[in-house]
Order: sequence, then C-alpha cells, then structure tokens
Amino acid sequence: MTIHSTNPFAMPDDEARRFRGRLGGTVSLWTSGAGPARAGLTVSSLMVATGQPAYVVGLVDPDSELFDALETTGRAVVQLLRWRHRELADMFAGVSPAPGGAFRQAKFTESAWGPLLADVTSWAGVALESAIELGWSMQVTCRIEHVVLGEEPDPLVHRRGRYLQR
Repeated sequence: MTIHSTNPFAMPDDEARRFRGRLGGTVSLWTSGAGPARAGLTVSSLMVATGQPAYVVGLVDPDSELFDALETTGRAVVQLLRWRHRELADMFAGVSPAPGGAFRQAKFTESAWGPLLADVTSWAGVALESAIELGWSMQVTCRIEHVVLGEEPDPLVHRRGRYLQR
C-alpha cells in the first residue's frame, strides 16, 4: 500500500470546483419537454445578461436528460427554488432518491416552455440560442421570452456543498 501526500481521487480541476463552490447562489430548476419526454436538472451555475433581448446562461451536464430535452424542444423553464424545495432540488440533481421519478414528487403544470413547478414564485420561459462545450459542461445560452416575479422570502441558496437559508 502506498501513502499519498495528496488525495489520489481528487479531480484535476478540484481547486476550480472548490472555488466555484465558494461563490454560492440561488438554486434553479431547469425543466424542458412534455409528458413522458420531460426532463429537469438542478442548476446553480447560471447568470442573467440584461438587455433587449435578455439572456440566461447556464452550465449543464452534457449527458443529462435535461440537455437532450432542451436541444430537442429548444425551450425550457428556469425556476428559482425556495427553502421548501431543497429535497426536490436534490432529487433533480440525482443525489437523492425519487421514487417514480422526480416529477412525481411535486405538482407541475404545463407551460409553453415546459413543466412548471406549481408553487414556484419566480420563473422565466426561455428559448435556446446556443450550446457550446465549456470544460466538462455545456454552456447553454437562452433568450428570455417570459418572466414571472414573485415574493421570495426564503430562497434556496447553495454554497460549499450545502443549502443555506437566508
């Protein structure tokens, strides 16, 4: 057995990943598709570029069902999660079990952009403009077509691998 002075299982970009984890931010749920072809993914690496038109840019897993659905439909819902959605966020991230699938764990309605979490207060309907490989992610740039803004006294914030309550 060899004793290593460093973690032999550390990923090559470990420092960059740890740096990203210190940024923190509100957790979003991206959903796309309809019926049995719907997909969703928890995303915390995103930003909004204001202007006419405005855009949301997110980093998503290229192997995710969400990326496939977004490429197929060209549309998605970007919804901001609240503290009460933390278990659902873990289910859509694939780190917590979701018996019957994550969409069966909460009520969703259909929108022109995809599945919409029924009790979400702030969300955007978006259209895919481009997707390019960036590191181990796909950088998706989406034009914002519709925005709903509501009260968010308790946003779900993720920082350093944990959910925080503001």
